[in-house]
Amino acid sequence: MQKYLQATDIIDWQNPEILQLAQFLSQGKANIEATVQACFEWVRDEIYHSSDHKMNPLTCRASEVLQYKTGYCYAKSHLLAALLRANSIPAGFCYQRLSVNDDGAPYCLHGLNAVYLPSDGWYRLDPRGNKIGVDAQFIPPQEKLAFRIKFPEEVDCQHIFSEPLPEIIQALQTHTTWQDLLNNLPDLQPRFFQSLNH
Repeated sequence: MQKYLQATDIIDWQNPEILQLAQFLSQGKANIEATVQACFEWVRDEIYHSSDHKMNPLTCRASEVLQYKTGYCYAKSHLLAALLRANSIPAGFCYQRLSVNDDGAPYCLHGLNAVYLPSDGWYRLDPRGNKIGVDAQFIPPQEKLAFRIKFPEEVDCQHIFSEPLPEIIQALQTHTTWQDLLNNLPDLQPRFFQSLNH
């Protein structure tokens, strides 16, 4: 579990602002599930999704996401992992490959989280931010993610990564605006995900 608790350059949970927020969100909570729900709902609702809200700058590191209160799904997952790890709750990263326009090609990666709950084991949750047609919730053991798989080329990867994918970090650090990333969303072929199962 140790690797799912680590502080890294991107998941910089030892940042004072992250530690302060993590402590605030866990205050008075009866159990780990209540803390997870508070952290999840805060990131989902208080951090604005970059392209939904057309917001810059493009953030990557957890502390940047908190500072600017905006991020793509990937960046929001970085902040949620940081808040959970700051509360000594193991958290990792999951990815889906989805149709960009919900009508087939082109495809892109979508980032979300998995958290280890004492009662249920690993549980996936998606802090990207709700809107019409998107209703992600924390209702373990039932999973309620933002998106469902509809096309053969889409992938719902069950693998839990301890660090964000390098392709995600590169995309977030190469581009500078929400529009720029929207035109260059990261993608990996289905065979990459298939290889994780062997």
